[in-house]
Amino acid sequence: MTAWPDPLPADAEAVARLLSRDPEGPYAVVARRRETGMPAVIACWPFMGGSTPMPTLFWLLDPTLAREVSVVESAGAVRAARSAVDATELAEAHRRYAGLREALIPAGHAGAGPSGGIGGTRTGVKCLHAHMAWHLVGGGDPVITWAIGNFPGAFSLAGLEAGPFPPGLEGLDPLSSAAEARQKG
Repeated sequence: MTAWPDPLPADAEAVARLLSRDPEGPYAVVARRRETGMPAVIACWPFMGGSTPMPTLFWLLDPTLAREVSVVESAGAVRAARSAVDATELAEAHRRYAGLREALIPAGHAGAGPSGGIGGTRTGVKCLHAHMAWHLVGGGDPVITWAIGNFPGAFSLAGLEAGPFPPGLEGLDPLSSAAEARQKG
C-alpha cells in the first residue's frame, strides 16, 4: 500500500495551525467537528519522512476536546485508569490499534517499523489524548469508556463525526449519533 493522497489545502492549513507545525509525514483527516468542518483527529502514516517510524496512528487535534482531556488527565485519570480498566480489554485495544497500523506498512518494507499499541505504548495507559483519538474513530477504547463514566459531562463529544477513512482504514466503525449516545452513557 502506498501513502495516502495529499490533504485538501484547507485541511493542510488547519492541521498545521492546530499542531503549531507542519506534520512530518503523510496523514488523513479522519474526524471533524460537524458544524465547522474543522479537523478533530488525523490518522498518521506509519512513517515520517519516508523511513522514521511513527507509532501514533491517530492524533487528537480538536482544541476543545484536547483541553477537556488535559483537565481530566490533571485530575489523576491516567493513574486511576491504570488500575480501573480491565487489563485484557486494554491489551486487546492495543493489539487492534497496532494491527491497523501494521497493515499500512508496505510489503517488503526493510528497516525499523513503528511498534507498540495506542500512541506507541506497549502496555497500560498512554496519555488520554491518544486513547481519545482512537476511541473517536471507532476503536472502542476501554480507557475512554471508563473516563466518560467516571467524569460525566467532561468531554464535548457531540457534533463530532468520523470518516471517511483513507485506504487501509476503511474497516473502522465511524462515530455516529448512535455511538455518541452510547458514549454519553
